[in-house]
Amino acid sequence: MALLSSYSPWMIDEDFHFGENLREGAEQKVVFITGRVHPGETPSSFVCQGIIDFLVSQHPIARVLREHLVFKIAPMLNPDGVYLGNYRCSLMGFDLNRHWLDPSPWAHPTLHGVKQLIVQMYNDPKTSLEFYIDIHAHSTMMNGFMYGNIFEDEERFQRQAIFPKLLCQNAEDFSYSSTSFNRDAVKAGTGRRFLGGLLDHTSYCYTLEVSFYSYIIGGTTAAVPYTEEACILGRSPPSPGPVFIQLR
Repeated sequence: MALLSSYSPWMIDEDFHFGENLREGAEQKVVFITGRVHPGETPSSFVCQGIIDFLVSQHPIARVLREHLVFKIAPMLNPDGVYLGNYRCSLMGFDLNRHWLDPSPWAHPTLHGVKQLIVQMYNDPKTSLEFYIDIHAHSTMMNGFMYGNIFEDEERFQRQAIFPKLLCQNAEDFSYSSTSFNRDAVKAGTGRRFLGGLLDHTSYCYTLEVSFYSYIIGGTTAAVPYTEEACILGRSPPSPGPVFIQLR
């Protein structure tokens, strides 16, 4: 496990102080992010890299986030599929995003390890898993958008819609109208569906999709091609393997 934290020398200055959630015995509020479970969805690596670059920066918002939250990021869940140039499956031919219900440590080792870690955090009374976000790329739709879960509890369902609405207000390429909430049987083995059923009402689970090619800004009809900058891609290359990065 690679660890990037507020303890790192390049992230400390004279105004630095540790957040309350880092003090011994304090509750940790965790945001867990995964990417590249489907090897061919390369934009997910760009977005994931941008998230990492921002979180380790000295931007005031990044500093506040680090002080109050713990970010655990698995930027590449399917490294063997990426290495082989597969579009959707792993080395052994599995679509890993259909095996969250019962991942095999032999056939789906990265998925098995991530699931174990999430379940361990869920069972830890000192850890609160606030968000799970799985980053994907979409080959036919434009803009960024999300998939969320449907719950019988109307209040829980309405609270789940708040985060995509906030993204729509703050990111010009994000589309709330393309965002949907479902519980299709075919998606039962996905991370978003499995964890949405496992975690309690205080956790929010989403699939974040970003278009392969372009987005349309509200009020216009012209498609804007996605570039590295539009995907918030840093200048360093995407993380090469199933590495966890913990930002504190």
